[in-house]
This record gives sequence, C-alpha cells and structure tokens, in this order.
Amino acid sequence: MSTAMNFGSKSFTPRPPDKGAFPLDHFGECSAFKERFMECLRHSGYESAACRQSAMAYLECRMDRRCFLLLSSFLLRQLMANEPLEKLGFKDLINEKSEEEPEKS
Repeated sequence: MSTAMNFGSKSFTPRPPDKGAFPLDHFGECSAFKERFMECLRHSGYESAACRQSAMAYLECRMDRRCFLLLSSFLLRQLMANEPLEKLGFKDLINEKSEEEPEKS
C-alpha cells in the first residue's frame, strides 16, 4: 500500500531564472572585485547595504567581461548580460557618482 497521498497530481515545472544564466568566472576575471566585496562584507559584519559600491563594481566587471565556452565550437558569452544599473537597484549610487563629477564647460 502506498503511503504517499496524491491530490490532483500537480507536478512542479522548473523554469529558468528571470535574468538568465550567471556563468561561473572560470578565468577569475572579476575575482579582485569579488574579493573586495567579500572583504567589505566581513568588515561591515555582513551588512550588504554598506557594500553597495563594491557590489556595483563587481556587477559592472561581470557585464564588461566576456568568456569563451567550448560547446562543440567556441562561443563568445558574457559573464553577465548587460543590464542598466538602475534596474539592478543602484540608481541612487549612479546619481551620487554623476553629482561628484564636475561638469565640463
């Protein structure tokens, strides 16, 4: 006798993440940015809000870098798809950055 109860037999259908794949940084292209972010987290008692500048720099590195993957031939892929930093929650930091830069006349 089966002990499992099957009410309506709805099965789970997995779906890909909303922002797509986040490939591993096999060549360590952004490891310096990652280490700065991790060091910031350790110094701030793992308070991520205190390390937003480091997080933004890490994500910018991932968007700027490209990696080669071997899938029956070489493909050029980014470590992370380009996404406006405003959509990633850094709008306030971008506004601060632009206010700090003096306007050129």
